[in-house]
Amino acid sequence: MNKLVIASNNPGKLREFQRMLAPLGIEVLTQSQLGITEAEEPHCTFIENALAKARHVSRASGLPALADDSGICVKALHGAPGVQSARFAGDNPKSDARNNEMLLQSMQGIEDRRAHYYCVLVVVHQADDPQPIIAEGEWHGEIAHEERGEGGFGYDPLFWLPELGRMSAELSHNEKAQFSHRAQALKILLQRLQQA
Repeated sequence: MNKLVIASNNPGKLREFQRMLAPLGIEVLTQSQLGITEAEEPHCTFIENALAKARHVSRASGLPALADDSGICVKALHGAPGVQSARFAGDNPKSDARNNEMLLQSMQGIEDRRAHYYCVLVVVHQADDPQPIIAEGEWHGEIAHEERGEGGFGYDPLFWLPELGRMSAELSHNEKAQFSHRAQALKILLQRLQQA
């Protein structure tokens, strides 16, 4: 596999994927570069949504595709925002700032702040690939009471990492590439791609 289309228009995710896939010598294209529209994400699980996105992009491009579905799951909110993480405060338009504000409002008066980021990555060699490559990662932390940090995207300014004593938004690219849910899933995916 020397070309791979990323099924995402999220600039933060695209930068992470390009940086992490570069050592394999895989040319990374984006769906927007190829004029491919975003896939529907009607499913209630991360894995079904990632698979739908990968198949959609592979069908439209005729190339292997990589999709992820990821989000933050808060224990006290029964796993919400979950698959709705990007649209927690609505999607007209999608907004990290509004999503963070909504999460803080939802957590008012709640003592149990445990949460985790979850990521599933799916690679299909062609649209109807019967054996997609699937990798998962989780990153555990807590929801803070206020935002801090300038890095990252999404809920990073609220995601407190007790073992590091910092927010996800305060980590360097190298630290995030070592610890994050996406980095964990990508390490597993890279191993499986090398074995394929």
